[in-house]
Amino acid sequence: MADVVAFLKLTYAGANKMLAAAVAKADAMAVPQCIAIVDNGGNLLAFARMDGAKPLSVDSATRKAISAASSRAPTGGMAEGLDIRLAIATQGKLLNVKGGLPIVVDGHTIGGIGVGSGTGDQDLEVAKAGVAALAGAKTDF
Repeated sequence: MADVVAFLKLTYAGANKMLAAAVAKADAMAVPQCIAIVDNGGNLLAFARMDGAKPLSVDSATRKAISAASSRAPTGGMAEGLDIRLAIATQGKLLNVKGGLPIVVDGHTIGGIGVGSGTGDQDLEVAKAGVAALAGAKTDF
């Protein structure tokens, strides 16, 4: 096994491009959203709370992004019961609610996007628009 490996990193520029696309989608839907984009370690790179978005969605959007990056899977699909145990084990850091997607490029999870303030389906639609703005990102969720 190699001592070092190549590493892809989501940049601020990439996160900002995703954020702009997600905000544009939310605007087009007339659904104000909180949108969080994190790197693969769950560190916040970009965030927006659109006018009219729910204040508590700041936390849920960020947790959705962290959950998607950490699990390398969309949020909202975890088995009932397991989601509660993981939420307890992580002191509420992991969240199993629709609206979080991993950001995957060339098979590497480089971050996550989380959206909150609409319905789960609206949140997911905005997250997908954000991911689609990043060249080479996986979009078939």
